[in-house]
Amino acid sequence: MLDYNVTDFTNPSTFILLGIPGLERDHVWISIPFCIMYATALLGNCTILFIVKMELSLHGPMYYFLCMLAVCDLVLSTSILPKTLSIFWFNSREIDFGACLTQMYFIQCFSATETGIFVSMAVDRYVAICDPLRYSTILTNSMVAKIGLAVLLCSIILVLPYPFLVRQCPYYRTNTIPHTYCEHMAVLKLACTDTRISNYYGLSLIFLITGLDVIFITVSYTQILRAIFSLPTKDARLKTLGTCNSHLCAMLVFYIPGLFSLFTHRFGHKVPLHFHVLVANMYLLVPPMLNPIIYGVRTKQIRDSLLRLITHKSAYFSCSGALAFRPSSMWR
Repeated sequence: MLDYNVTDFTNPSTFILLGIPGLERDHVWISIPFCIMYATALLGNCTILFIVKMELSLHGPMYYFLCMLAVCDLVLSTSILPKTLSIFWFNSREIDFGACLTQMYFIQCFSATETGIFVSMAVDRYVAICDPLRYSTILTNSMVAKIGLAVLLCSIILVLPYPFLVRQCPYYRTNTIPHTYCEHMAVLKLACTDTRISNYYGLSLIFLITGLDVIFITVSYTQILRAIFSLPTKDARLKTLGTCNSHLCAMLVFYIPGLFSLFTHRFGHKVPLHFHVLVANMYLLVPPMLNPIIYGVRTKQIRDSLLRLITHKSAYFSCSGALAFRPSSMWR
């Protein structure tokens, strides 16, 4: 018997994204929290970039790394949400094969870049707490720029084989992807040829990048905690630990959903497909939304700069309004 539900496609020119399988009737309602998260991510990260640019007191390594994180978050959320919303609102499900590979590459590349930035931020906190006298000489502006460039280039080079390995798969069971975006494993599952090389490369890259980064972060924070608990007073310990809280929260927000999505996709065969797709979207939307909130609320310098900016703008508009409604001398 022939299976007419499965068609062979040789090098398909387009893929069809289904959105969230099983929840098609709720796509419009699901789009509402997605829009809120994306709008919050755009506003929050752009605010962080603007504040750091405008405030000279924030022109330092910690805030430069925070700006890199904000750019990564903007790229990650923007790489998936416009297409996702076009599926939810306009049923525009087609995506060009080249655009699909590009989207896949950007997601993988900037996810790897983000984890590298977390390592850089951990090193920044380590030098600031464990060797504060040499902080300004070790982490100069040129050194921060070199670290950021090295992290980006490393991610670009390591992730580059991903789209080429997927493109080499000549036959596909179908061109329909049960997802809201071109996730690597979701696309790879359509291939009829042997995909072990791509699978092994993906797994090795995950363990190489994420595994090593987590090890470096753990070692850095082990040394940081040892330095903190060796301080003489409780107030000094709490104040120093407070400088790390934002970074720790941001890392947990990024790594926990990411690892959960990874393991459910590869090993959670009994997990409902719609649940996995939702988690995969949360992984790319929740951290960009929460990171500016975490750093804005928990970092005193950013919070104070934002309050000064708001107060200054309010005072300016009040003055402008008063002058606009002030009676002219000719009417007196």
